[in-house]
Amino acid sequence: MSKASVNKVVLAYSGGLDTSVILKWLEDEYQCEVVTFTADIGQGEEVEPAREKAQQYGIKEIFIEDLREEFVRDFVYPMFRANTIYEGEYLLGTSIARPLIAKRLVEIAAETGADAISHGATGKGNDQVRFELGAYALNPDIKVIAPWREWDLTSRARLMEYAEQAGIQIEQKRGGKSPYSMDANLLHISYEGDILEDPWNEAEEDMWRWSVAPEAAPDEPTYIVLSFDKGDVVAIDGEKMTPATVLATLNKIGGDNGIGRSDIVENRYVGMKSRGCYETPGGTILLKAHRAMESLTLDREVAHLKDDLMPRYASLIYNGYWWSPERRMMQQMIDASQATVNGDVRLKLYKGNVIVVGRQSASDSLFDESIATFEDDAGAYDQKDAEGFIKLNALRLRIAGKR
Repeated sequence: MSKASVNKVVLAYSGGLDTSVILKWLEDEYQCEVVTFTADIGQGEEVEPAREKAQQYGIKEIFIEDLREEFVRDFVYPMFRANTIYEGEYLLGTSIARPLIAKRLVEIAAETGADAISHGATGKGNDQVRFELGAYALNPDIKVIAPWREWDLTSRARLMEYAEQAGIQIEQKRGGKSPYSMDANLLHISYEGDILEDPWNEAEEDMWRWSVAPEAAPDEPTYIVLSFDKGDVVAIDGEKMTPATVLATLNKIGGDNGIGRSDIVENRYVGMKSRGCYETPGGTILLKAHRAMESLTLDREVAHLKDDLMPRYASLIYNGYWWSPERRMMQQMIDASQATVNGDVRLKLYKGNVIVVGRQSASDSLFDESIATFEDDAGAYDQKDAEGFIKLNALRLRIAGKR
């Protein structure tokens, strides 16, 4: 990319050390104007300090946006309609935030007349792929600047030295050690690096921020009722809530009961294995409750087809293909399946466990007690019919068995 062709760039800016260094580096290397964009997607930290820092560095166009409702409504909820989980464990908390940020980067570039966008993802991780695939899908002609793939600031020491020379504030780190690499939003908080780089090491208890240890959770269970409308939770214990409020509330309730911790070695899209720890209390509750609601209201073959497709759908999100035609196509089918996923699920939360203890749907339940009962069904189901069913299904097995 010709540096002379970039006059203005939109930077995904957190206000932290890395993106502050990137801001200054872009000005120095590309001799361009920088626009900063900071998204509040529920990371639990004030975003306004990013405005103050950007102003200190002389930035004229600063975007600070509260995207929490859009994040949960248009990204988290659609993903959970598919019961999405990557490699059997990961609830995709970081993955699902990237397409929204990519979308706004591209939109702000168009609004401000910028030539390029920039992000702080490293050349070893998945996020660079997610940001850039999303950006190119939404604007095929956008230029993307990824400083970690260009500069020579390849160590923490070099980064700190550059920051000091550029007059960038350096916050004190605890104990003189590098902190965990953390990412947070309304769906989860992730931890990587430090002692976690050895998969044998147990995570330190004081690392966790959203949840108590299961053994320290209350000795009495907490009961909650989640109400679903077309596959989405719209109320907790009868109180209607917006999507973001639902997730924030479940995070608090779940965290208080030791729910949502996971320790995973995952396969990154770029080819390496990576060990990370995650807290996803609200998402863990949502997944369990949604499957319980579907168990009552979805046709068997529809439910099984969704289960067959889910790993593919999860990989698309993990690998950065949210804006791809195949994900959009799958989403239409998934959303169509949710028309009847309406009703209530009652859960018992106890020391790290989410236990389904009841489910009901006044209008869409496929559970027929008169057929399923172990008592007299008054002829609703003729048990003699099962004999022919079994013999027909056994036919190929019997033929093969005679060989």
